[in-house]
Amino acid sequence: MAPDTDTATPVHVLDNPVWAALTGPSSALAETGPRGLAARYAAEISPFAALADPQDPASWADLAALAGPGTTVWITGLPTPPPGWTTEHAIPGVQLDGGAVRAEAAAEAVLLGPAEVPEMLELVALTKPGPFARRTVELGTYLGIRHEGRLVAMAGERMRPPGWSEISAVCTHPDHRGRGLASRLIRAVAAGIRERGDRPFLHAAADNTGAIALYESMGFTLRRRPVFMGVRTPDTTA
Repeated sequence: MAPDTDTATPVHVLDNPVWAALTGPSSALAETGPRGLAARYAAEISPFAALADPQDPASWADLAALAGPGTTVWITGLPTPPPGWTTEHAIPGVQLDGGAVRAEAAAEAVLLGPAEVPEMLELVALTKPGPFARRTVELGTYLGIRHEGRLVAMAGERMRPPGWSEISAVCTHPDHRGRGLASRLIRAVAAGIRERGDRPFLHAAADNTGAIALYESMGFTLRRRPVFMGVRTPDTTA
């Protein structure tokens, strides 16, 4: 098993998953720096950005040029930003491997797309599962469950490093919790991931112990403990 911190030099695509996704299966959604050493999703898709090598000052310079002066971007890992950068947020997290999770379709699940984005944003605003914007749905397959016509639960895909797909935006309306909707959707999304030959994984905030307990009960296992960092670029670019 890989180390459970992000202090080691990345040797696996999941050690730097945003970079692996944006330079791989999700490259069509990437904005890249002038030297190709940094990349990010369009802001209306996801706030995440990535560095080719967090130890390389040239990667940081490329990200600064890409994002522009005084801009906050989110990165994963535990890098120390170079002088001029400011760490505004640092959220401890966990990365869980879903290789042992039982995947199966859910008969009641419906496919969600651009037409359902207003409903999805409403559910996200209520449940706060993590970043979700108007174009996030473009990252992969999103499934939902309705009750009396109303969207009450959903889950989908976000980062797609080669060979892997992250399950994300798992949320259930408070009035419908305790019915196993989240676990059914996770298994259904995992089934689609497995069908194309990928392996599911996911991230969660380390203090979200209830969600982590659910994921572990389903067979997810701890792989590492990344930190989600909101960093502000220097006020001027070099």
